[in-house]
Order: sequence, then structure tokens, then C-alpha cells
Amino acid sequence: MVEIKTDPALDAMRQAGRVVAHALAAVQQAAAVGVRLLELDEVARAVLAEAGARSPFLGYRPSFAPTPFPAVICTSVNDAVVHGIPDGYRLRDGDLLSVDCGAELDGWTGDAAVSFTLGTPRPADLALIAATRAALDAGIAAALVGNRVGDISHAVGKVAHAARCGMPTDFGGHGIGRRMHEDPGVPNRGRPGHGYRLRHGLVLAIEPMLLAGGRDDYHTAADGWTLRTTDGSRAAHIEHTVAITDEGPRILTLP
Repeated sequence: MVEIKTDPALDAMRQAGRVVAHALAAVQQAAAVGVRLLELDEVARAVLAEAGARSPFLGYRPSFAPTPFPAVICTSVNDAVVHGIPDGYRLRDGDLLSVDCGAELDGWTGDAAVSFTLGTPRPADLALIAATRAALDAGIAAALVGNRVGDISHAVGKVAHAARCGMPTDFGGHGIGRRMHEDPGVPNRGRPGHGYRLRHGLVLAIEPMLLAGGRDDYHTAADGWTLRTTDGSRAAHIEHTVAITDEGPRILTLP
């Protein structure tokens, strides 16, 4: 069931979104060559704790997962698309890192992700990140009252196609509010004019995941969580929680 939020609820979600933004900024600042992924998870935990927020990631176990998720952020390196588990891996020069984070504050949830490079970047990685950001921007621009979910999906997919990037077809954005995952789903490909009609108070997590190799296929790693590109190409993932309002899209996970 789709839940339409009141204006006070949108303001409350903005507070949760601000915590997410602060956690992601702290993680990005702490990320450096030689830093372990587990250390980045500790940074995010500290930000959430200071804000009095809890993590909707920690202990989350969807139907596909063999175990509950053990961290408050996802850290996906290079060919990992999403859902990477922070571990003892030390970041290396030239790595591409995607970090996904959520926060629940006063019963409302925010969710966002960033992708960036460590040390000396590969030009191809910078182009991939730029295309992913452009896909997100296009999706947000289509998040208008009266449009449909398919308009967002089409806008995202059009940018990915133009960049000759693949996207995992089974994963995309989602409604968000009291829970991290709510209806409706927001695929990263779709037909304009189709799907749920956008209304003031609908809140969506829009999250393009672009695969540099151009193929859509992926496989699940041995940990049962991490999705990796089948061809070993690199991936990027950028996400914002966005409220549809009569005044236009309101991004709730900005700093």
C-alpha cells in the first residue's frame, strides 16, 4: 500500500535525511587509501548515535539474504554494484567506492548513496560516476505531481542508455517513509506515462546503479549480499530520498 505523507511528516523525514547526509559526508571525508571498510562503518555508526538515530540497515534481512545485514552502511568497491558488507578490506589507490546509508529518526526514514574514487582516479570511473549522477538528476527532474513512476524510470534509463551503461534490472528505487522499503517500486527503466501517479506527499528513494561494461547481468557474491558485475566492470550507485510536492521535487537527503 502506498502511504502519502503529510507536510509535517515530510519535515520529519527531512530531519532523518539530514542525518544520512551527515553520515555520508563523514564517511567520504574519512575514506582514504589504506583505510579499512570496517572503519568507515564505525564513522557512520558514530554519526547516527550522536543524532539519536538508528540504522534501518543493521539487522535487515530481506527474503534473498542468507543472514541479517551486519553493518549500518553498504560499501561496494569497484565491480560491486550494491549491498557490499564492510570488512577488513583496505582501500587502494584508484578504487571506486559506493556507500549507501540509511537513518531512522523519530519513526521516519532517510536513504541515500554516493560514489567516489580514492587516490588517483581513472577517467573512466569519473565518467561513470558523472553519468550515474546525471541519471539521478534526470529522475528527480521527472518527479513532478501529475507524472507517473514510469516517467522517473524512463528518465533514469535514458541517461544510462546514452552513456552505454548497463543497469541491474531486478534492483531499483522504492517508496520510503516509516519503513525503508515501501510501495511503489521505482525501476531504473520504464515507460513514460505508466505506473503509479505522483502526488504531493509521495516520497521515493531514487537510485540509479550504472554498470560500466554495458551489460545488465550481475551475480551474488559468496556472502549472499554483495551484487557484482558479471563481466568484472566497475559500477556506481547514487541515491537521494525525494518528496514529490506541489512546489516541485524536494530532496530530503541533502546536507
